[in-house]
Amino acid sequence: MRDPQQGLDPELLDEVAFDTLAVRAGGRRSQEGEHSEALYLTSSFVYGSAEEAAARFSGTEPGNVYSRFTNPTVSMFEERLAALEGAERCVATSSGMAAILSTMLALLKTGDEVVVSRSVFGTTRVLFDKYLAKLGIATRWVNIANMTEWEAAIMPVTRVFFVETPSNPLGELVDLRALSELAHRHDILLVVDNCLCTPALQKPLQWGADIVVHSATKYLDGQGRCLGGAVLGRAQEMNEVFGFLRTCGTSLSPFNAWVFIKGLETLRLRMMAQCDRALHLARWLNNHALVEQVYYSGLPDHPQHALAQEQQLHFGAVLAFKVRGGRQAAWALINATRLFSITANLGDTKSTITHPATTTHGRLSEDDKVAAGISEGLIRLSVGLEDVSDLQQDLARGLEAVQ
Repeated sequence: MRDPQQGLDPELLDEVAFDTLAVRAGGRRSQEGEHSEALYLTSSFVYGSAEEAAARFSGTEPGNVYSRFTNPTVSMFEERLAALEGAERCVATSSGMAAILSTMLALLKTGDEVVVSRSVFGTTRVLFDKYLAKLGIATRWVNIANMTEWEAAIMPVTRVFFVETPSNPLGELVDLRALSELAHRHDILLVVDNCLCTPALQKPLQWGADIVVHSATKYLDGQGRCLGGAVLGRAQEMNEVFGFLRTCGTSLSPFNAWVFIKGLETLRLRMMAQCDRALHLARWLNNHALVEQVYYSGLPDHPQHALAQEQQLHFGAVLAFKVRGGRQAAWALINATRLFSITANLGDTKSTITHPATTTHGRLSEDDKVAAGISEGLIRLSVGLEDVSDLQQDLARGLEAVQ
């Protein structure tokens, strides 16, 4: 007889496919025998005795202690995402930025250095340049695909490589196998932001990365509802990240974890459909007279097209393009659309459109924008699940406003 409180049989974890893991992994049931994952909205937990409470707090006995760092719903999300990424452990956080912060402060100290790709989310840049710098953690910036620059930036105190691949918003890639080999030759940890691909399209740990971070707010949720993040990797490093979270409170709420659990169930289905729509729009924009350049690795003339085919299952659902006429033209196009949501979020089932130079990367200096390829005519699309002909018509409406 099956145990009605057991979810997916642990012996099946290595046997079943991705979509099965997305629906079943990490599940557990209470004595009520609920089929859907339970939402545990509680701050604390009770014990049968003072001895049991002491054992829980000391860690000599497993179990829940306090929802800042132990909650059954959050644990279900962590276990499911770890199964999808192929990681030993996952630590869930309150946001994607909290995931990056928790990783860096758990693993670095004053005097350490990190090497980071210039092609990262604007707020990530601010975190490294302003706040980690205050703690005496220096950052060296390099071009994402230039292995010579990565190697030249290594110092005796370099402890971490951090890269976002594909990058936001230009979709630039790095060869993960080559970068991990370089990092490991120098005893450096490779941390990869896998937000734009998720494990549905790319598994950086399989290519040699040590740690993966996510903004669960994006595709893992998939419907723009909740904030959250995650850090995944080996138990050794994740124990350090967990210790930071336990103490500093960069914690994911149980409700948001429950929403993300449900989002994971349809992750691959959503992403593959969104990628197909993004590829269609990229091809169409690439032939438009008012578009100077399209940034999407699914196009055959993209310099990293072959690399994207090798290390990803699809090309992603975020694309960017540069419209002729700079900011004035970009704003006119954005303002003329009627279907795309004008918002900086991405990964939603609803398609979104934004002007990176004045939103997601607006806090960067002009020199840093130029170095990161963020021009005034650049527009970023996050392609959702609407009918692709309607999305194309909406972009055509926007482009007509530029003429």
